[in-house]
Amino acid sequence: MNALQFLKNWMLPIAMAVGVASYFIYVNIPALDGTHAVVNRLIGYVQPMLLFCMLFVSFCRVSVRELKPRAWMLKLLAIQAVSYVAMGGLIVGVPDVPGRVVIESAMICMICPTATAAAVVTARLHGNASAVISYTCLINLAVSLLVPAVVSFLGDSTLPDMDFETSFLLILGKVFPLLIMPLVTAWLVRHLFPRFHALILRQTNLAFNLWAVSLSLAIAVTVKVIVHSEEGIGTMVGIAVVSLICCLVQFVCGRLIGRKHGEAVAGTQALGQKNTVFAIWMGYTFMNPVTALAGGFYSVWHNLVNSWQLWRERKKLESGCNTGAA
Repeated sequence: MNALQFLKNWMLPIAMAVGVASYFIYVNIPALDGTHAVVNRLIGYVQPMLLFCMLFVSFCRVSVRELKPRAWMLKLLAIQAVSYVAMGGLIVGVPDVPGRVVIESAMICMICPTATAAAVVTARLHGNASAVISYTCLINLAVSLLVPAVVSFLGDSTLPDMDFETSFLLILGKVFPLLIMPLVTAWLVRHLFPRFHALILRQTNLAFNLWAVSLSLAIAVTVKVIVHSEEGIGTMVGIAVVSLICCLVQFVCGRLIGRKHGEAVAGTQALGQKNTVFAIWMGYTFMNPVTALAGGFYSVWHNLVNSWQLWRERKKLESGCNTGAA
């Protein structure tokens, strides 16, 4: 195996390792101490741009006609919505419930919308990417309504006067540019610039490579959130464990539901793979800020699952090729 093939095969673990290493190298270079604020702002611009580009490339590969809701998606929505509302109701009913921070962390993990990169991974796993994009649109709309409806009763927001309208507009401001605009842009490119559209379609690894860069940045941000947390080790372990449980439960439920409808890969990725950048922001903005750790830990868990999925798919393909050659 040459170096380029090794890099392609292990892109995700390498991207995660690069993210961790980059953070620690950067913060331990004294000459760069004065650049931290600028770099933080720069990452705040670069991450949304990468997510926009990934979704744009994905939309270029599917027709708008393919973006239709499926019956099984309602079951995935029910899992996310019911679990989120039930845990929110518990906190509203018993404000001093033990382990409130851990419960709020689980709420974030369960309601967090599907990752923009989920369609990229689904395509790599030979699943139905258009179905995942459809669900991404549905869950983002649901989040825009459900999260404001619940957090307005929790009273944990770091922002004053966090009523339904304010939180709804905040979330809509996050969702719209990264969901609707890539769709509109891809539609315009498809119809107005067919040659450029064809050029994008020929770049089969473009979305995956963009995801690798985005993943490195996301992991670096995750490490920063964990390192700068002032919470005790017990709370951090509790959040790490509950985020792992939520991750595994959603991957398994997504696969079971998807498999019943002939969409095992799409169901798995739609429910299990999360927009953890959004989860971290949601924790900081609407709940106890320490719950942002849930998004950070979930980022590690679901990317480890993705790495295993891609490794298993590659082994399956290699086994099929060897069988065919024999």
